Amino acid sequence: MSSDPFTARTQPRLVGANIEHAGLHNQRVVLHAIRVAGTATRAEIADVTGLTPATISNITNRLLDEGLLERAGQRRGGRGQPATRLVVNPAGAFAIGVNIDRDHLTLVAVDFDGAMRARISCERAFATPAQVQEFYRSNVHDLLQQGGVTVSSLTGIGVALPDDLGRIDLPGRPSDYDQWSTVDVASLFVEPFALPVLVENDAAAAAIGEMQFGLGQHYSSFFYLLIAFGLGGGVVVNSLYNRGADGRSGEIGFMLVDDRDGQRVQLQSIVSLAGFARALAEAGLEPASIRDLDLRDPRVAQVAHDWVARAAQALVQPMIAVSCLLNPGAVLIGGRLPFALVEQLAQRTNVLMRRVGAHAPVLAPIKAAAMAEDSPAIGAALLSFGHLMLPADSIAGGTRADAAA
Repeated sequence: MSSDPFTARTQPRLVGANIEHAGLHNQRVVLHAIRVAGTATRAEIADVTGLTPATISNITNRLLDEGLLERAGQRRGGRGQPATRLVVNPAGAFAIGVNIDRDHLTLVAVDFDGAMRARISCERAFATPAQVQEFYRSNVHDLLQQGGVTVSSLTGIGVALPDDLGRIDLPGRPSDYDQWSTVDVASLFVEPFALPVLVENDAAAAAIGEMQFGLGQHYSSFFYLLIAFGLGGGVVVNSLYNRGADGRSGEIGFMLVDDRDGQRVQLQSIVSLAGFARALAEAGLEPASIRDLDLRDPRVAQVAHDWVARAAQALVQPMIAVSCLLNPGAVLIGGRLPFALVEQLAQRTNVLMRRVGAHAPVLAPIKAAAMAEDSPAIGAALLSFGHLMLPADSIAGGTRADAAA
């Protein structure tokens, strides 16, 4: 094998499709078509996918036998036998999603329709790997009990966390936090259940979740902006998550922008929960968590208004660059920022982009993402369904550990 570090990223990537892979791809296409439509007959699926009636019949019969689809009644009004309508069976499979960030830990139980059945979260600053492991083991049984989920119905565990979690020097980072740089994240979750563990970047997980269950059903290409403790991004092109040559596409938080003091700073120092928290602290307001904010309080409202204006100003040039370079159908903003502020930020940035971006050939609209604040955890859980609903290219960059039985 060549020792050239650039060989892997410069060689053409040619992937053939054998019969097995083609069959799995067709199965994913059929499931996605039904999920987007909500309910569909076999004839309607064939019209949308271009697959033959025989292929549709084989795939849907197999999915019915496996409990991933269910019959939802029959369509009447035509000749012959009424057509059976098919829907995704939410209880066909379940998964656990975990989101690790510098300010919180979250567990979710998700069903096959992308609905969150249960959630346990705690606000914890810069949790260590040992603390994450303890949090998971102490709460996972309660999570499944709350959601009415059995261990036997679980397909696996998905874990979402920022890249370089221990390396990036964000406000409040402890000196020993770099232990995250050497820990095997998947190994933290091999007990108490012997389940496969998939580890993914948090912005990528959120974008993949949005692609399957959110506005990605309407935009085949979009840029996802995750406002977490830091700022992450994800690139979806033609309904495939695009990782880039080194698996680091979408790293918009590291872009340098002009600060209000005339200095060049990283975008995520402004547009992030850490940046918002700093603005609150400077005004003498330090809530226990962003979730506790009362936006009706005039003092909080004023800080929020000022921060949105500053964040939108900082986002304008990066968003124009995204529009010019990627030409996405939309830029979708998600994360733990209160939804009202997400909407204000999207609206304000759209206004500024139209004002200063007239030179750009096209400007992608900025919208609030459809997924909830727990989008990284939900998207991570979705990774466990990957063999059923995601194209292989969408999950190839995550790391996987199969727990020993």
